[in-house]
Amino acid sequence: MKLEEKLEHSESLVGRSQSCVHDTLQANGKPRANGKAEVYEKQEANGKGDMLKKCLNLYTWQEIQRHNKEADQWLVIDRKVYNVTDWASKHPGGHRVLNHYAGEDATDAFRAMHLDLSIVQLYLKPLLIGELSPEEPSQEKNKNPQLVKDFRELRKTLETMDMFSANLGFFFLHLAQILILEVLAWQILRHFGSGWTVTILISFLLTVSQAQSSFLQHDIGHLSMFKKSKWNHLMHKFVMCHLKGLSADWWNYRHFQHHVKPNIYPKDPDIDVGPLFLIGDTQPVKYGKKKIKYIDYEKQHLYFYLVALPLLMPVYFNLQSMQVMYLRKYWTDIAWVSSFYIRYFITFGPFYGIFGTLLLIYLVKFIESPWIAYVTQMSHIPMKISREENHDWLSTQIVATCNIEQSFFNDWFTGHLNFQIEHHLFPTMPRHNYHKVAPLVKSLCAKHGLQYINKPILKAFGDIIRSLKKSAALWMDAYYE
Repeated sequence: MKLEEKLEHSESLVGRSQSCVHDTLQANGKPRANGKAEVYEKQEANGKGDMLKKCLNLYTWQEIQRHNKEADQWLVIDRKVYNVTDWASKHPGGHRVLNHYAGEDATDAFRAMHLDLSIVQLYLKPLLIGELSPEEPSQEKNKNPQLVKDFRELRKTLETMDMFSANLGFFFLHLAQILILEVLAWQILRHFGSGWTVTILISFLLTVSQAQSSFLQHDIGHLSMFKKSKWNHLMHKFVMCHLKGLSADWWNYRHFQHHVKPNIYPKDPDIDVGPLFLIGDTQPVKYGKKKIKYIDYEKQHLYFYLVALPLLMPVYFNLQSMQVMYLRKYWTDIAWVSSFYIRYFITFGPFYGIFGTLLLIYLVKFIESPWIAYVTQMSHIPMKISREENHDWLSTQIVATCNIEQSFFNDWFTGHLNFQIEHHLFPTMPRHNYHKVAPLVKSLCAKHGLQYINKPILKAFGDIIRSLKKSAALWMDAYYE
């Protein structure tokens, strides 16, 4: 029997599993949630003899929510209950993503983050331990079932509209832009030498190339370029490791946590910026009441200019990428990243030497850093930052993200991350489709009273500073009271 046939057969058995729970009935004849012994019975299957059938246990949300520890992780997908404790360390997206959803309904996160659900189902089957009891709602009781239903219907509509299919020409034009800029920089060096004027010019060209590489790797890391995951993974290695010199696996494990729990402390690594910065409303008050003062937080908006903007790429991301590659032994990424430096030494070494080429690499990263810092932070830092509140997928993403007004320049400058809301709701959607689905998302938000924020890009830049000042004021009030 082929694997697919086995799965179909097991699903048909699962569908009849209610007949196996006769010893879990209450006195009134209704099924009772049972997380204890598994029930087995023999069945005839296709005339080939007796087969052992495993009946699904029934669980309540109260029982599932107790399994939310790193050493004991259950989660729910489409009313099915899975024990992912042992699988977490093998999860391609990293173990922390699963831990962030332990004890919760992960249906919408599961659909959002995976490209081919049929393949992922193969990994889920052995982890299945039961299902929600019939009297239990499909999601936790604090979530709005109508909102969840409407969002899932929207996703189905977008799938019918083919909004998750990529225009390969669009992405290859962006890749061509990156490669042309690099070749142009090299040709300018060949013809005009390595004087200061030429060095400044090629640094600008390489900065644009690197920034656009950041946006392209972001697309591919979310599997939005090809229909097959393996081609996305290979292209991601090429763009992130070979063109940018950073680890693809490090980025994915970090970035996926941000996506499933944006602005939720401490699950989102992007807001784990203490003690250098205090952001949001609760962290500053906590530090203030405890009289914690590592730096002068009254001036943290100035540190953003002096530290975060110039050092995000050349120092923080670069060192973290190298550290993670080494400690976790990402040998494939190490080989790919090595090819980045080898390529630069071959291309620019004859003009600048080894030390000069290293200086050029980090000069470009230094110039690129404010660009990436502004684009990535303007849609999140000014938004709500909180601890886990276990909201539905739509609400979780909407309160933590905002959009920037569309224009040709804004689309190009931000890598279409000016549509941050649509991107967070549908991470695998190709970015050239964001503007098409935005009106539908906005309409759904209006229906359920969710604020859909869309602002000018300069205001978004300024909101970062205003948010840091607000957090500093909260710290001061708590510290000096």
